[in-house]
Parts: sequence; C-alpha cells; structure tokens
Amino acid sequence: MKRLLLVIALAFGCPTCAMFSGGILAAQTAPSTSSDPQSTAAPKPEVLILGSYHMANPGHDIYNMKVDDVTAPKRQQELAQVIEVLKRFHPTKIAIESDVTGSPRPRQYADYLAGKYTLTANEIDQLGFRLAKELGHTKIYPVDVDGDFPIMRVQNYAKANGQQAKLDALDAASKKQVKEENDFILSHTVLENLLRVNSDAQVAQGYWWYYQVERIGEPWEYAGPDLLASWFQRNVRIYHNV
Repeated sequence: MKRLLLVIALAFGCPTCAMFSGGILAAQTAPSTSSDPQSTAAPKPEVLILGSYHMANPGHDIYNMKVDDVTAPKRQQELAQVIEVLKRFHPTKIAIESDVTGSPRPRQYADYLAGKYTLTANEIDQLGFRLAKELGHTKIYPVDVDGDFPIMRVQNYAKANGQQAKLDALDAASKKQVKEENDFILSHTVLENLLRVNSDAQVAQGYWWYYQVERIGEPWEYAGPDLLASWFQRNVRIYHNV
C-alpha cells in the first residue's frame, strides 16, 4: 500500500506555514470516487500529516516561539524516539514543506545520504530527512508553495477604521498562547510536543487566529477576509501538490 507522510509546520499568524489539520498517529485514507468495482476494491493510498513546531527558531512569523536546541544530546535521544514511532506508519514517500519548484532540499537530502550534508535544527532535517534515511528512501518530495499574507492591509485598516482595539485584544491573546506553548515545549519531550501540536484542540486554536482576523473589514474593504482567503488558497495549492 502507498503511504505518504507529510511533514508540515503548524502555527498561527504565520505567513510561511501551512495549517493542515492532522494526527500524528492517525492515517487518513483517501475515499474512492470511482464507480468501478475493481477500483473500489483496490487499496487506497494513506496520508499521515505530521504537524511540527518550528525547531530552528526561524523568526518568520508574527508570533514567534524560542525553543531550545534540538541538536543537543537530550533532544536527539527524544527525536530518535519520534523516528521509531513514525516508522510504524511505514511511509513509502515523505513530503516536506519546501518549495515545489525551486527547493534545494532534494539535493541536500542526496548529499545527506552521501555523508556530505550535516543536519540543521530545522524540522525538515530532523524529522523528514532522518525518517527517510532510516526507511531507505532515495528521494524526498517538496510540496510547498508560497502565498500572499496581507497582514499590513489588515493592520492599516484596523487603525484607520476604529478597530484597533479588536486587533490589540487578538494580539494580547495570541502572545499569551505563545507563552503557554513555549513553556510546554521546554518542559516536555519532542514526542509529547508533537502529540500536543497535532491534537484537535491545538489545531482548532491555530484556526482561531485566522477567523478572528477575518472579522476585520467591511463590504468593499475585505482586509481580514482576503487574508483568510489567501491562507486557504495556499493550503489548497499544497493539497494539489500532494
């Protein structure tokens, strides 16, 4: 059976992250759309979406966490545990959140297999590359695509139209959430963190931010709705690439 594991970042207020809902230990089976009895009897590909926090502290989001060094010995032991858990899914391909057209990741992965590339702290390296090598995969598959994230338009509209208080309240709530997540990360194992990140509650919290931003605007100036639409557009394009 074909099984795809997709390693993708989950974050709110993130112009560089996709927000796919998924479960770390639950496979999703693609439904059949064919009326052919033979095709419906064939096994369908399974997809496991593994959402991750940013392990390398890139600082590209509106709200950024500072996590500890995942290349340190303790975290490396924890990551080895995660890899053993993920191997139970037996993925036949691994997809990563890297540009589908111009990513250097396939070349870097080939160099990694040849002993010419040192893994960075990035979750693509620590989860995607390591798991692919453990499973004997010769390739890794980028599926990401960049998209618009018109947050400045939202901020400018709120400031000019009496909605700054609404944006300030969202900002305060988001900073509180980031602190809670940061505290959890520093006091729990990588596996525990990934289980939390992929829980229904955490995924819903990520969506919450976007639906709060969506409220900022009015007819003919859809600042918030357009940001939400841009975010969904990017996710749908990644879905297409997958």
